[in-house]
Amino acid sequence: MKIFNSIDSFQSNKNTIVTIGTFDGVHIGHQKIIERLIENAKNRGGESTILTFFPHPRMVLQDQNEIQLLNTIEERTNLLKKTGLDNLIIHPFDKSFSRLTAEEFVKNILVDTLKLEKIIIGHDHRFGRNRTANIDDLIEFGEKYGFEVEQISAQEIQEASVSSTKIRIAIAEGDIELANQYLGYRYFLTGTVQKGKQLGRTIGFPTANLKIEENYKLIPRQGVYIVESDLNGIKVYGMMNIGTNPTFNESTLSVEIHFLDFNSDLHDQKLQISIHKYLRTEQKFDSVHHLKEQLEKDRNQTMAYFKTF
Repeated sequence: MKIFNSIDSFQSNKNTIVTIGTFDGVHIGHQKIIERLIENAKNRGGESTILTFFPHPRMVLQDQNEIQLLNTIEERTNLLKKTGLDNLIIHPFDKSFSRLTAEEFVKNILVDTLKLEKIIIGHDHRFGRNRTANIDDLIEFGEKYGFEVEQISAQEIQEASVSSTKIRIAIAEGDIELANQYLGYRYFLTGTVQKGKQLGRTIGFPTANLKIEENYKLIPRQGVYIVESDLNGIKVYGMMNIGTNPTFNESTLSVEIHFLDFNSDLHDQKLQISIHKYLRTEQKFDSVHHLKEQLEKDRNQTMAYFKTF
């Protein structure tokens, strides 16, 4: 897959079959659209191309700096790489770009720059300044500028019964298993292991303290989760706590993973943590002894889970 960091940098000797969207999560609904896109491109001898944007338009237009997304832009790119897509264009979204009229967007970008032969788009897609243009306008532009429009019907979208919003809600509520079903893969967090206070080590449960740089990445609700990761080429299982360590009277939110049967130093390593299941809420215990007892129960549940997995 070729990656272009703006529309202006795009180059191809072939016509393109295009779809447009943020594709947050690259969930099973997105995957169906991408499969159709790739199939069309192969049948026509063109190149399958996704035009996406970063930052998310809502971050720019609605000043929603606290918007939470399922993927960082790097995670989204890596997921799209796995689909077999030919081209990914990640265009910087800003207020100037948002002021393009619908026809300027179609003529200058889709037709002149991307050499659009066909666009595959959702029935409710809106575009252009203030998002005033719709699918009917796009069909008219197609007739005017010589490209085909394929509309994904409302029925097809409803059959998938999935949306990025539904997945965000499930994750925020701790329903990881439902979110994973909608995603078609396990929700994951990516970060760098940084040195923490090493409180877990003092009670026999050393943890990797995961620092997630992107403040727009959606962190699941506080609690304990069953997780897995790939550490130096080895699949390793563990349990993750998202919370503030109330038993130790801490207040800063942290993401900490205790890996089973793994003791190597992970400091400064970048990890991807895939989440299988929500175990329980974070609790404040009367003593460190009671906390340790609960952690042992959590570890036993985690081991039992992977034995049947």
